Amino acid sequence: MRTVYVNGDYLPENEAKVSIFDRSFLFADGVYEVTSVLDGKLIDFNGHMTRLARSLSELGFTYKADIDELLEIHRELVKRNDITEGLVYLQISRGSAGDRDFAIKDDTPATVVLFTQSKSLIKSPLAERGQKILTYPDVRWRRSDIKTVQLLYASLLKTEAAAKGADDAWMVLDGYVTEGSSNNAYIVTQDNVIVTRQLSNDILHGITRKAVLKCAEELQLKVEERLFTVDEVYAAKEAFSTSASAFVCPVAEVDGKKIGDGTPGPIAKRLREIYIEANRATAI
Repeated sequence: MRTVYVNGDYLPENEAKVSIFDRSFLFADGVYEVTSVLDGKLIDFNGHMTRLARSLSELGFTYKADIDELLEIHRELVKRNDITEGLVYLQISRGSAGDRDFAIKDDTPATVVLFTQSKSLIKSPLAERGQKILTYPDVRWRRSDIKTVQLLYASLLKTEAAAKGADDAWMVLDGYVTEGSSNNAYIVTQDNVIVTRQLSNDILHGITRKAVLKCAEELQLKVEERLFTVDEVYAAKEAFSTSASAFVCPVAEVDGKKIGDGTPGPIAKRLREIYIEANRATAI
């Protein structure tokens, strides 16, 4: 029985309640962050809180995140639930203004919810064998840079991909890859250049993405932030994705076509090692 956090209270998970009129339930009017835990410490917490503040601002929330308070709550949940390796999920919705109403009311008190998940992050069978990816059209709301709880399309894609024997989906907009269902997407060209889509409203500004690109720079690997096509993916030497919950995860196959020799490539594997090593050292 986990201990969770709801609006100032630590509760057993079976006693946690949120109003049926909460706008996250009725309108997906909420944002979230997921922070990884290694060795009982938080990975890149400040980066996640910076993005949280941006998401809240972009949606016009009156709620302002108190970073010190949220850090204390994260740490307390990790402690109470004895999380050595796993995740802390944070969701902030615009709350409930009473009855259902499309119009947003500025004085609505926010709903703040956090819970933990125990999960093996370092030892990943998926990272060891490489992901199988299928591509799909990207028909999401065009503000993918805001980390909202509007995840239905991503959920549908991930479910369909799994039903077809794949591990995940990469989305394609106007012929170019945007990102994965819950991660940023990359290829490595035949001359060892790492390519990933540039930041815009079309992709999430990944916290892990930023850290991994810094690792690539320190390894003196060339990086190009630009659009890339599905055909470029098929022809790539390597491919991989990044996320807070999977770190750097190699891709072995896309749409039934092997990437490289169909096994995790050396650049992706090295970036995964360096990322874990660097973030373990700076975890709080």
